[in-house]
Amino acid sequence: MPDHHHSNHHEHHHHGADQADEAAMAELLDLDAEVLQSYLSEVTAWIHELTADQPARRILDLGAGTGAGALALLQRFERAEVIALDISGSHLHHLEGKARDLGVAERIRTVQVDLDAAWPAVDTVELAWASNSLHHLADPDRVLANVFAALRPGGRLVAVELDSFPRFLPHELGLGRSGLEERCHAVMDERRAAELPHIGSDWGARLGKAGFTIQAEKTFVIELTPPLPAATGRYAQASLRRLRSGLDGRMSAEDLATLDALVDSDGPDSVLRRDDLTVRAARTAWVARRP
Repeated sequence: MPDHHHSNHHEHHHHGADQADEAAMAELLDLDAEVLQSYLSEVTAWIHELTADQPARRILDLGAGTGAGALALLQRFERAEVIALDISGSHLHHLEGKARDLGVAERIRTVQVDLDAAWPAVDTVELAWASNSLHHLADPDRVLANVFAALRPGGRLVAVELDSFPRFLPHELGLGRSGLEERCHAVMDERRAAELPHIGSDWGARLGKAGFTIQAEKTFVIELTPPLPAATGRYAQASLRRLRSGLDGRMSAEDLATLDALVDSDGPDSVLRRDDLTVRAARTAWVARRP
């Protein structure tokens, strides 16, 4: 799932990401799952319905992060088990703790793996889930071929990609220049396009090339307005902090100062104190079937 985040994630998957960064990312992914719970519930219900002809007993999660998708799928597919793959040992450890708390530890197996380097030995599965992880891969087409081989005939891969990173702020903030959030994202989009060449790919075409038949495609538009989930302020803060860390030297001093004021927990202008936040995002999902 949440993708900077997200989602299942992973600009943070550059090797040697420090522990503080991993911890901040884990927090962001957890907040993403908490605030976007209604979206996760909607997407898993849709998948459950589309795969009713072959109920999933084994689910493969590619780039599981801290487990938002894996845990939502376990809840929806009550007889299934999940094999969760991720490059980050600390994220998987965190996921295991959450699974224990929810009483589903025996239904989840974690495998630490760098999918750019190797494909793990996994049993065949009925369902694979890749949320905001494909665009992080160096060679997504090779990994899609591996997923195809791991699926039973008739099995599905559900690929979810971000159409846009979450937005939280009004256009007029009452401090600094208006339109700050859009300017921040415009700068980061440019940077991401250079660092993550597969972002915004035509995934439908790539899935077809890998041998899949597209069964369904759907865009989930997320528009949360007050009353918002309790964690929204912290989610906005964590997201904007992550954005802020990539903007040094790329924006005006005024804009950076405004952003610093917004993410400062103790300041009078902190997002934690604002009552005009919203959550706006969009994600597109493809259900692709192995014939």
